[in-house]
Amino acid sequence: MSMTIQVGDKAPDFKLISSETKEVALSDFKGKNVILHFFPAAFTGVCTTQLCTVRDAINVYENDKATVLAISVDLPFTLAKFKEDQNLNFTLLSDFNKDVSRSYDAIYEDWILGLKGVSKRAAFVINPEGIVIHAEVLENAGELPNFDKINAALGA
Repeated sequence: MSMTIQVGDKAPDFKLISSETKEVALSDFKGKNVILHFFPAAFTGVCTTQLCTVRDAINVYENDKATVLAISVDLPFTLAKFKEDQNLNFTLLSDFNKDVSRSYDAIYEDWILGLKGVSKRAAFVINPEGIVIHAEVLENAGELPNFDKINAALGA
């Protein structure tokens, strides 16, 4: 079982396929702040709220030179349609094999309807040196990450 990621830890690197079917690695963003948003599934209510909140606040993040990456276990093609439908202005990544969700300890091994291995709703802020400066993993998928704390971490 993976250890919970804490503030001060080195963020586990990863390579995932984006909704544009390109390989994206966390290490591609060295020297920038990165906000990772994990979410259970595209086209579900709270996930849409979470990502649309990010979309509508993107200027806040870009002013702080932060890159937003949103991760779920959906297929890249599903994420592409979700991105288009919701007009999302940041990168969506497919963790179809669930390795990254597990490495960030942001996974429901058992989810609803007997489905297994779905990303928990979670948010991490990673500084330009690759160190986690904010970590929040929600047990209740009905809750949203604390956007004020994300913003505060970036302002620190």
